[in-house]
Amino acid sequence: MSNTKTSGGFPFIVSFLAIAICMGLGVFIYMTILGNPSNFDAEGHPLAGNFLGIMYKGGFIVPILLGVFLTVITFAIERFITIQKATGKGQTDKFVAKIKSMVANHDLDGAIEECNKQKGSLANVVHEGLVKYKFVQNDPAMDKEAKVSAIQKAIEEATALELPMLSKNMVIISTCASIGTLVGLIGTVVGMIRAFGALASAGTPDTSALATGISEALVNTLVGILSSALAIIFYNLFSNRVDQLTYAMDEAGFSIVQEFQSSGK
Repeated sequence: MSNTKTSGGFPFIVSFLAIAICMGLGVFIYMTILGNPSNFDAEGHPLAGNFLGIMYKGGFIVPILLGVFLTVITFAIERFITIQKATGKGQTDKFVAKIKSMVANHDLDGAIEECNKQKGSLANVVHEGLVKYKFVQNDPAMDKEAKVSAIQKAIEEATALELPMLSKNMVIISTCASIGTLVGLIGTVVGMIRAFGALASAGTPDTSALATGISEALVNTLVGILSSALAIIFYNLFSNRVDQLTYAMDEAGFSIVQEFQSSGK
């Protein structure tokens, strides 16, 4: 039994480096794009309607939030590619239906060939079950119960190899969903403290300066919420796709075992 598993995306060290690079890019964007002198007037205030300049004034939290945002995008792309590869070349429902039909007609060689064409995690699991099916069906040394157990074990082992690869790095996306808003709120609170502190030290109320300070502080909340919203959308999307693949594995595996049990061999 080969137990060839589908690639699971970034290894741990690559994931760590990817996060570090995203954070570095966040700082780079903050310093060079948001902090470009063309975004500010002679006194260093953001130009009217210049959102990049307003974001820059959001403070040191902004590059962190940009790093979180880029991390979400990076790992969303990585998960999309990995799960797409795990799905295989054709539609999973059609593939499962075809495999069930072939197994019911005892066309095991055709079903195995179909797995080789489909590729991906689902095809790997079904392939292992079919190979074990062929191996044990004419083995006189095993009774039927032992044969069924061997097929089930082969399918379970193949599934155990594939599932961790499908959910790998999902925790990074879910973590970004949790911390994005929190970090944004921290930046907003810090910005509000600075804005009211500057207003208090000025002595005379300056509504324009206060409004500018508040708008700069709220930029952190905006970027944080945007990062969290995207992370939640991607996490739920990928989780749903993993659940669909898992269900398809279970359905195909059950069909193989059930057909063997009813074959009378």
